[in-house]
Amino acid sequence: MKFLIFIGGLVLSQASLAVSALPVSQIAPGIYFHQSAHHWPDQHNHGEIANLGFIVGDKCVAVIDSGGSPQQGIALRNAVKQATDKPICYVINTHVHPDHIYGNLAFKQPGVQFIGHYKLARAMASRGNHYLGRAAELLDIHVNQDNIIPPDLQVKDQMRVNLGNRELLLTAHASAHTDNDLSIYDKTTNTLWLADLLFLEHIPVIDGSIKGWIAELEKLEKNHYQLVIPGHGKPVQNWPAAMQAQKTYLTSLRNEIRNMLKQGKTLEQAVDQAGLNAKGDWQLYDEFHRKNVTIAYAELEWED
Repeated sequence: MKFLIFIGGLVLSQASLAVSALPVSQIAPGIYFHQSAHHWPDQHNHGEIANLGFIVGDKCVAVIDSGGSPQQGIALRNAVKQATDKPICYVINTHVHPDHIYGNLAFKQPGVQFIGHYKLARAMASRGNHYLGRAAELLDIHVNQDNIIPPDLQVKDQMRVNLGNRELLLTAHASAHTDNDLSIYDKTTNTLWLADLLFLEHIPVIDGSIKGWIAELEKLEKNHYQLVIPGHGKPVQNWPAAMQAQKTYLTSLRNEIRNMLKQGKTLEQAVDQAGLNAKGDWQLYDEFHRKNVTIAYAELEWED
């Protein structure tokens, strides 16, 4: 006989409650981090491919991204419970991609507020049916509209949240990786959680604006941070040196495509020819590079 337990509107089976805590490391005082491997999302990894974590204050906890599956969300929630007795007060979704939001339902309970970029709700609404329709086939997970939870609090420019003697500064960025990227800065440790605005080893994935992404990186590289946490890859202390490979890839690709457009080359030619010299520099190049070229070409084609 299966027993069901209701927590904040979420139905959990005993099997769900028995999910092991997600492995996390405390990489700075009060900052807990789970690093995922660089994989194409599929039925073997269930879309659990993004870095996740949480920040603990004196009063409560902010979860940063919830995972690529409902089960990973439960595992992350269990990791929070293992690390602290402080309640979760915020779930911060850094952008719309499924590997960052499919665990949201595990945290939907009284006292928890979801935070996101002011364009996140619109992105969830426009992409939700497409994401949900492919989840079972591609990722072997079962999700529905309940798993896509729009933000209760929307960040238009910047927002400060206090976890109890620990203030986080949330920044809504211009279109870059997506058009709904959010970063989190922890003043206490001088840590910037950049999520998918920063890719290390894994090829950067453009789903917003190549020009906007370069512009955001140029702003960020002027600042000093003790620790920077990417959406894919290891946390780094050598900022801004750590982001130069990504910046080089994006700027080189932009420049190549601009030259091809001046020469009258077609999209098909650009997809076949642009960025070939970067192939050996990045994991998952074959899976994402051609799409990057397609998106960048479409944007740059309309430059004045």
